[in-house]
Amino acid sequence: MKALHFGAGNIGKGFIGYVLNKNGYDVCFVDINQKMVNRFNRDNSYVVELLDDSHTVETISPVTALNSVSQEDEVIEAIVNADLITTSVGVNNLSRIASIVSKGLVKRAKENKRKINIIANENAINPTSILKQEIEKHVTISEMLEIHSYVGFPNSAIDRLSLSKDSEEGEIALVEPMYEWIINKSEMVNGALPVIKGAIYVEDLRPYIERKLYIVNMGHATTAYIGFLTGKSTIQSALADPNIEYFVKETLNEAAQYIIRTFHIPSADMSVFIEKTMKRFKNKNVSDDILRVGRSPIRKIGYDERLLKPTRELFGMGLSIEYLSMAVAAAFLYDDTRDEEAVSLQKYINEKGIEQAIEHFTQTKNKVLTEKIKEKYDLLKTKSTESMTQLME
Repeated sequence: MKALHFGAGNIGKGFIGYVLNKNGYDVCFVDINQKMVNRFNRDNSYVVELLDDSHTVETISPVTALNSVSQEDEVIEAIVNADLITTSVGVNNLSRIASIVSKGLVKRAKENKRKINIIANENAINPTSILKQEIEKHVTISEMLEIHSYVGFPNSAIDRLSLSKDSEEGEIALVEPMYEWIINKSEMVNGALPVIKGAIYVEDLRPYIERKLYIVNMGHATTAYIGFLTGKSTIQSALADPNIEYFVKETLNEAAQYIIRTFHIPSADMSVFIEKTMKRFKNKNVSDDILRVGRSPIRKIGYDERLLKPTRELFGMGLSIEYLSMAVAAAFLYDDTRDEEAVSLQKYINEKGIEQAIEHFTQTKNKVLTEKIKEKYDLLKTKSTESMTQLME
């Protein structure tokens, strides 16, 4: 079986390529990094290190690679002959690969109309639908109808911490042992291929997408912003402080009420999920940089994003947001001069004031909620170096 995967970054190598290889696929990566392409084709393999107590090392083979810029014809031919197409290029880069994917699918419609699924694995809601919309921009209506007749665009939700480190043999993918790959079965068209062992197939993806975004991603960002204010360098060192650990867990408990009430998930199940999430965050074998996790604060305080949506939804239900509103406020204090969004955020606050900044970046129209976040911001600004216990007083 042949899998064509766009994106040879941390997720591509440490997660999707890893799982597909374990399922018997010959994986061909498509990327623009010529050095990486050369290394894959030279070695026919790459190394993954699990961030477990044994630091287990695994070799993933066979793999090959193509450069999407200099080897366009070869990539198009690979699309024609693939059994499965996947991506992990970052949601903002889906538009950049849409042209070559569309060319391959149009050619496949003429030469090999065997059913195929394309799965985009990006940190976004319904990423494959986004890719499909981008593909539509490059083909005619009749060509898109033809593509729909044999191509499935199942959406997915992914969750695995994937980092990397340099070695003499090249870049090594570092991944936590746990992962979650949820695939929308109802959007698939090719049922002839074996199910991917390790993936979970569901009829409705939304509960899993929102649980990941508003629990895992929200908790990760919260730890980063509170950790930044208290001078921590990593997620793990932040959570080694009992007061920060308590604060993050209570923030997760508040956000869980949104998931519980929206999707009717039992409270006990969410409690187990939160414990598992906290254990992942505290993994002593991981050194997760605060600045990496905290980057792009403007995106993370957006209206439907990880910090704000559970906050505003719970506020509308009349439920507690004491910790969540503090987490949102902490994001407004994130001040990394190497982060373009952080610089823009602080510039806006300095010029327009925090109240206007909250309204502008969160797009919330609720004055009471805005004032509550502002109060937490003022509190954090005056006590940012004190303990989390004092911050909640």
